[in-house]
Amino acid sequence: MKSKLLIFLSLILFNLAPTVSAHTVKISGDVGGTIHIEPNDNPRAGEPADTWFALTRRGGKVLPLKECDCQLAVYAEPHAPGEPALLEPALKAIQVERYEGIPGAVITFPKPGIYELQLSGRPNTAGSFQPFELKFQVTVAAGKALTTPSTVNTVNTVTNTNQNKNLQNSLQPVIIGMILILSIGMIGFLVQTLRRGNS
Repeated sequence: MKSKLLIFLSLILFNLAPTVSAHTVKISGDVGGTIHIEPNDNPRAGEPADTWFALTRRGGKVLPLKECDCQLAVYAEPHAPGEPALLEPALKAIQVERYEGIPGAVITFPKPGIYELQLSGRPNTAGSFQPFELKFQVTVAAGKALTTPSTVNTVNTVTNTNQNKNLQNSLQPVIIGMILILSIGMIGFLVQTLRRGNS
């Protein structure tokens, strides 16, 4: 009985723990890449988002922008083949984490929704890698509204909502911690009660 109760309570605790999602690796030819967008892979419409691509060749060697004629195109989804890109942000070499000289750009998505980012590249030195095209789906959340006299009330409402969300986001770890502490206390109480009952 004790072991079943402990297993049940452990499962509840593990389901309360926050989940972490990893970046998806896309591969084209002999080049692989991941994308990262600030803030925390959750870009907001109307706000500049620092975006970078960690490109590697087969074997794990980093592919810097100086060795690649890379182009970035942004499409609103859904889009038809052959449709012109909504945005074509300029790429620049940046250094992030352990990656030096990788392609990066600042993207300002015009409105919330789903976008496809297509990063294509050809080698600057023939034969150093195969031409590639990597496609990444990005979901853009609502962001800053344009400040015009007719939207001042809307902007104030959005600001208050964002402040409430920031408060909720800062309280979430505290609440999870409290739940974990209470759960551990309940488990300890139940274990001691079961031990006393068996004595």
